[in-house]
Amino acid sequence: MAAVDEMTIRKSVTFYASFDDAVAGDFGAGGRAAGTRFDNPTEAGQFVFESGFDSKIFTIARDKGIHGGALQVNDVLPLRGRLFFPAEKNLEFDPKGWGGTVSLWINTDPDTSLKTPFCDPVQITERGANDGGLWIDFPDVKPRDMRLGAFPGAAPGGRVFKESDPDAPLVWMKQVGFKVGQWHHLAITWNNFDTGQKNARAIFYVDGKRIGELQDREIAMRWNIAKTGVYVAVNYIGLLDEFSLFNRPLSAEEISRVHGEPGLLSTLKTK
Repeated sequence: MAAVDEMTIRKSVTFYASFDDAVAGDFGAGGRAAGTRFDNPTEAGQFVFESGFDSKIFTIARDKGIHGGALQVNDVLPLRGRLFFPAEKNLEFDPKGWGGTVSLWINTDPDTSLKTPFCDPVQITERGANDGGLWIDFPDVKPRDMRLGAFPGAAPGGRVFKESDPDAPLVWMKQVGFKVGQWHHLAITWNNFDTGQKNARAIFYVDGKRIGELQDREIAMRWNIAKTGVYVAVNYIGLLDEFSLFNRPLSAEEISRVHGEPGLLSTLKTK
């Protein structure tokens, strides 16, 4: 196994939220304050962005995280509302080709705690989940499965994938069986997005183990990064902790290290 340098891992972080003390990021050049996005009630397909968040729904559970405190989500927002952090400068997107990693911990029972057909512990997108969307979700099945989705943004005149398409860019984990009180680590690594070539790759890890991957595909997000959000705990109910973004795809050994040492990034709080 290749040696894993923890300082190299930390230096690759572009955004980090410990959720020890506040519903906010601790590290990130693109803004650490959380906002909320809602569907526009009068204009279909449009969104309303607001600073701040509902402090009754999003709270901090002190000393109840996988490391320190955790984000506690108590209910679902109306109008498909969701908590977000800005993607610009918190995510090193390059329209000519890029890669990265998202890592987080969750503590919930997807079969009993969730109130909606779909729940995304993380979703990164400008327009929607199926149109330039990178995400992990619990879909509308019982018992609940979990999926990685890496859906290209529609090119001019091109099509948008449907989740029901046989070649939809999905990686499935069947009947996850998570229970309240159990912490589970989720991660996606990706590389060669937005290159215009069929060389993209995305790998889904759960608790340090590789679940599956997408490879040899053209995956272009086609984002206007200034309008793109990193959405956290979409329709999620439970605890969520140690959320981080990286400027490169971490190796399998590095993912294992992040999983095995949940407080590895906590020193970034002082930066």
